[in-house]
Amino acid sequence: MGRNLKNGERLRPVDLARGHGLSTQAVRNYEEAGILPPADRTAHGYRTYTPLHAAALRAFLALVPGHGHRTAAAIMRAVNEGADEEAFRLVDESHAQLLEDRRTLRAVESALRDLTPETHEPADAAPEAAPEPLFIGPLAAKLGIRPATLRKWEHAGLVRPRRDRRTGYRVYDEAAVRDARLAHQLRRGGYLLEQIAPLIERVRTAGGLEPLEGALRDWHGRLSARGRAMLAGAAELDAYLRRRG
Repeated sequence: MGRNLKNGERLRPVDLARGHGLSTQAVRNYEEAGILPPADRTAHGYRTYTPLHAAALRAFLALVPGHGHRTAAAIMRAVNEGADEEAFRLVDESHAQLLEDRRTLRAVESALRDLTPETHEPADAAPEAAPEPLFIGPLAAKLGIRPATLRKWEHAGLVRPRRDRRTGYRVYDEAAVRDARLAHQLRRGGYLLEQIAPLIERVRTAGGLEPLEGALRDWHGRLSARGRAMLAGAAELDAYLRRRG
């Protein structure tokens, strides 16, 4: 594609596609979706693209890793429609979500620290009374979720409440509350139920929270990668905006 851009202003769909490892159909689809500006047509009806289209495609492909396909497409459509402020708003929303995800990660780490028993208690310290068990409604309210969510987590093996012998109601003891809190925080971090279940099972088996350390390191890495990808996307988007004038 570099040779085409240097020697002429017209690019065929295949030139644009090959230069970015795409199919010509993908390029046409991106144009129809508004991700690329409209292409000119030859007298025979064939599409012709320009370096501006190449810049738009580079910007879109750079935005996808940090913002996701849907948001990246919305950003490009807004720019191509001349609605730059809308595009900037969408970018800001993604950054705000990344910041919220970082806060969630810190909350998870804080929750894990709170759940980790102290190992250096004074010898004469009186043992703390065990927390009172909770029913499904109060626990759901405490976590800010619906009771149906707790039942779904129970079905997936994330929490294991016992049943009150007299009423048959679910009762969540200290271990079940811990598991529910961990599940809640990990769900907020983007983990799927099938990913959370083995982590919690390992916590139960090991009798501690160390198995989650690897997951937290991975979470940190994914957030850092998203942040870096957003920087790369911003650079290409800025280049496209400059080329558009």
